[in-house]
Order: sequence, then C-alpha cells, then structure tokens
Amino acid sequence: MFSWFEKLEDRLFTGSRAMPPPWGPVLRVVRYPAALLRDWLQGEISVQAMSLAYTTLLSIVPLMVFSFSILKGLGARGGLRFILDHFFQPLGASSEQLTASVLQFVGNMSGLLLGTLGLAFLVYTVITTIEKVEKSFNFLWRVDQRRNFARRFTEYLSVMILGPILLAVVLGLLASAESSPFALWLDAVKPLAWLMGGTGKVLPYLIVTAIFTFMYAFIPNTKVALRAALIGGISAGLIWALVGKVFTAFIVYSSTLVAVYTGFAIVLTTLIWVYLSWLILLIGAQLSFYVQFPQYLRHGQARIELTGRDREQVALSVMYLIGRDHAAGEIHWTANALASELDIPSILLAPILNCLEKAGLLVMTEEQRFVPGRDIAAIQLAEVFDTVRTLYSGRLAVGIRGIAPALALLREVEAAMRLPLRHLSLKDLTLRD
Repeated sequence: MFSWFEKLEDRLFTGSRAMPPPWGPVLRVVRYPAALLRDWLQGEISVQAMSLAYTTLLSIVPLMVFSFSILKGLGARGGLRFILDHFFQPLGASSEQLTASVLQFVGNMSGLLLGTLGLAFLVYTVITTIEKVEKSFNFLWRVDQRRNFARRFTEYLSVMILGPILLAVVLGLLASAESSPFALWLDAVKPLAWLMGGTGKVLPYLIVTAIFTFMYAFIPNTKVALRAALIGGISAGLIWALVGKVFTAFIVYSSTLVAVYTGFAIVLTTLIWVYLSWLILLIGAQLSFYVQFPQYLRHGQARIELTGRDREQVALSVMYLIGRDHAAGEIHWTANALASELDIPSILLAPILNCLEKAGLLVMTEEQRFVPGRDIAAIQLAEVFDTVRTLYSGRLAVGIRGIAPALALLREVEAAMRLPLRHLSLKDLTLRD
C-alpha cells in the first residue's frame, strides 16, 4: 500500500547521494528536514518531550532554588529573572505574572531547602532531572550505555555549579557594557543606537543557541563533533525563536482559550510551551545526530541491525585497534572512541563489545578503556570469529532443534572457514599493513 512512499523515501535519502546538480545538492539538504518531520510524526520524539515536560514541572522549583542560591551568592540574583522573563515571554501578558510567582515561590522555598536533608534532596532532584535529559539524548543518538555513577555525579554537579556562575559572569559583563561610557556614546548616535537596540533583542536568542549547542555537545554519552552540535544548536535556536513568536500571537488572539479555561489558561499555556521547548530541543539533538551520521537519515528511529559479515568486520577491527595500540604501550580506546573511529553509533557497537568481554578477549579498565584480555599472541583469530558469530542480543539464547543434514553441512562450512585462520593470532593481524 505504501510502496510508492517507500520508493519516494529511497529516492530522497539514497538516490540523492550521487545525484548531480542542480537537484542533487538541493535534495541532499532537503533530506534533513524531511527526516526530522518523519521522526516527529512517528511519535517517539513527542513522547520523550512529554516525559521531559512532566519532569520539568516536578523539578522546576528545586532547579530554580539551586540556581537562585548560587546566583544570590555571586550577587547576580537578577540573572534568574532574565532567564525566566525570556523563557516565559511567548506566553504574552501572563509572562510577567508567571515570572514573579516563580521567583516568589523560589524565594520562599530556598530558606526551607538549604538544610542538610533539604540540600541532599535538592542535589538528588537536580541530578535525576539531568539524568532524564541524558537518557532522552542517548535515545536520539542511539547510545545504549549511560555514564557510570561517578561520572554522572561529578559531571552533573560541575554543570549545576559552573552553569549559573558562567551565566552570572556573562550577564555581569553585559550589564557593565551597557552602562559603559562607550555604550552611552553609541546610544547618542542614532544609527548605532538602532544597532545596539537590535543586538539587545537578538542577544537572548544567541544565549539560547549557545545553551542548546553546549547541551548537544555535552549531554549525549558519546563523542559529538562540534560542527554537528553547532548546526543543531543554531537550527533549534532559530526554530525556538520562530515558534515563540507564533505562540505569542496565538495567545494574544485566542480569546476563546481564556474564556473556556479562565484561571487555568495560564497553567495550560505554560504546559504547552514547556512541551514545545523540549520538543524543539530534542529535534535539534536529532538533527545533530543526522549531521554527524548522515547514513542513518533513511532509517530514522527504526531498529538498525548489523549483518553477520558486518559484525565480524567490526569485531576484527575492534580487536585490531586495541591490540595494535596496546602493543605500542597506548591504552586509550573507549566505547565512544571506537564507535567514532568505525563511524557507527555506540548502540550497534555495545553488544559486540559485551560479547568480546564475556569471552575474555577484552577487559575494561576502571577508566572505561579497553585492553586485550590476554597476550595478543595468545588470542586466536578463529576465537574472535567464533565469539562474534554466536552473538545474540537477548539474555538467553534460543534453542533450535537441529536437523542432521543441515548441521552436517554447517560443520563442513565452519571447518572450511577455520582453515585460513589456523595459527593466526591477533598479533599476526596487528603486524599487517
């Protein structure tokens, strides 16, 4: 029924790769918004955005209390109001009231939550919130392995503390620049004053873009190229600004909504705007993934599996890279580094690494770096093949009733495959050019 649609997708995502100008370059760019629209319509990104919107409503007070305490200690208490003002700005006339209410509530709660137990609850809430965001980003980046507990605690806590500090420094510098003699002189010149006013209007969106870019580069538990994070951040920032303008116009001219929901209108519009903000953020993260891995534009969120030959190639490549560098005294290969080197998402590499670990061919150090499980001269290549050929994704293997003729032929094929691998070790593989 949908064969024509599948053919159209194949033409767009696969056929356009080698298509010459003028349509080739155009279609190669169109692939990205088409893939993002398809992923959004399939619903997975929307589900993740709804989950994060619900989490935000539950954790917004602890997050604000934590940021409020740090900014207050730095004497930059106004920074929190600046952020809330621009975040709630698309809500129209309700934005000032909502900002004042949140700040008042945060101010009342900050004195109650800064005790020993309160502080522990505060840190726990903030860390679990960031962990939920990381889980959503990892889903979009096809990353199956989360940060370990030590990394989550230290890195999340660093962001929680350094984030408000850097924001306070930036806002302080901007405030100083606005009141400087040079800025006053610029205001006196009409063309330059217009330029300064335009810069002040664009600045909040530049800050949003910078925050989005930082999140795309830092939060996924994989190596994200700066180019991919920057393209995703700029695109999401532009979409966020555009959707904010449209949402504001909708709130201003939608008198029916206010009449039907009366006092609940502000709650409903806030919830919708929080959901849209998360949706835009996740779409930008998905775009960053596609920019770094354009070969997955055609597949989208569909489950991707390696063929048997691909798994064998990946396993041999992994053992070669780790064995070669270990013999040279270098220990630096992590799961993310291997995925980046082989140009595949971490979620496809994880089961192969787990299989090689279970077989004792690889060992992970405390720094989450891989080393050979034993001397590379004692690791037979036939063992690597046997290990990866018995790979299965579930916890338990499925028992298949054997048919004698088929089993006999399979044993003959396996024996023939082992002939070229006789007496070949991982050391022999690392010595090849």
